[in-house]
Amino acid sequence: MRVIKGNRVDAFIEQLKKRASVSIIEDEIQKTVRKIISDVKRQGDRAVKKYTEKFDRIKLKGLAISRKEIESSAKEVDDKFLKALRHAASRIKKFHEQQREKSWQFSENGITTGQIIRPVERVGVYVPGGKAAYPSTVLMNVIPAQVAGVNEIAMCVPTPGGKLNPYVASAVKLLGVKEVYRIGGAQAVAALAYGTKSIKKVDKIVGPGNIFVAVAKRMVFGDVGIDMVAGPSEILIIADKTANASFIASDLLSQAEHDEMASSVLITDSESFADKVQEELAAQLRDLKRKVIARKSLAKYGAIIITKNLDSAISIANRIAPEHLEVMTKNPSALLPKIKNAGAIFLGKWTPEPLGDYAAGPNHTLPTSGTARFSSPLGLYDFTKRTSLINATKEGFDKLAGTVETLADVEGLEAHGNTIRHRRGF
Repeated sequence: MRVIKGNRVDAFIEQLKKRASVSIIEDEIQKTVRKIISDVKRQGDRAVKKYTEKFDRIKLKGLAISRKEIESSAKEVDDKFLKALRHAASRIKKFHEQQREKSWQFSENGITTGQIIRPVERVGVYVPGGKAAYPSTVLMNVIPAQVAGVNEIAMCVPTPGGKLNPYVASAVKLLGVKEVYRIGGAQAVAALAYGTKSIKKVDKIVGPGNIFVAVAKRMVFGDVGIDMVAGPSEILIIADKTANASFIASDLLSQAEHDEMASSVLITDSESFADKVQEELAAQLRDLKRKVIARKSLAKYGAIIITKNLDSAISIANRIAPEHLEVMTKNPSALLPKIKNAGAIFLGKWTPEPLGDYAAGPNHTLPTSGTARFSSPLGLYDFTKRTSLINATKEGFDKLAGTVETLADVEGLEAHGNTIRHRRGF
């Protein structure tokens, strides 16, 4: 893991920015995804089945996973897992219930204005299932939709080889999701976005996936809403000499093990502490099952940045705007007001990032690749829409008429002004 000081920090930040966009702009990937979407739009179920056979090695008769299969698969998990799943679901639900918004109205001088909060009618949830099982993704995407009051939730989860993962099935059963399809990839995104004979099109698509899913979501955006286009996972840790080097190393590795594109960065004002973390990383890597992946990630996108003080560390963190930001200092809360850009902030040595991944309560679907500068974690607001309300009496109309007429005339929109003029005198 490289050590960076001084003006070399700028070059590293630029490298992080570029890493997220490399795969997205590859012509071959874009070409492949565009073809899949086009085929699904034209051929519907037939194209979905064709690509599922090609990529997931299963020949489908129907796309839906039956309730019987879900319940049968869910029986394979043990009580320890079910207890953990229920505990996590409870905390996630409680957190998202705090995000509820209320419709409101305000009246003044004969004009009532307001905002109506309504849930999105139908949402598509994508749950990855190609390389691993992600029951936590089911919880994090379905629970806020349910709390928001979304009426219809359609879930797509690939089942390579044809078998539904028992842990995912347990999460589906726990939350009572009724509409589940055994499809994945760009073909699933296209089916959700445009509909097929088997799948009714949705209004919004949420959930993570591989590069083909990410590109597909970007391409269908506008025809449907999406949560975000997520890039590779990342963690940034601000630490001083009081931090535990073993803790810091394990937290850096928690992201590095995701994939070779993941980024793990430590910023510290102590060179001696940086040396201790390097030693811990080497020791912990030796026993890590995914050490090959983690080593590649740390070598390419990992770094320890040495700064003069913690204010400089915060300044760099705000520029990077990381997905996960841990503050492991003597008094982490004191630094919080200075932090402007982060998907999620974890304060203190007893708050490792995986607490947020699984069970603390806040959503683990977070803005990546610097987008925390302008976007937010997945939340209830992603599953609701806001409608403006205006209701004017004759008195209210008269008070605004002159202003509207003047502005419309200045902009050269005669018919706009005429709507006012035709009402005068009545």
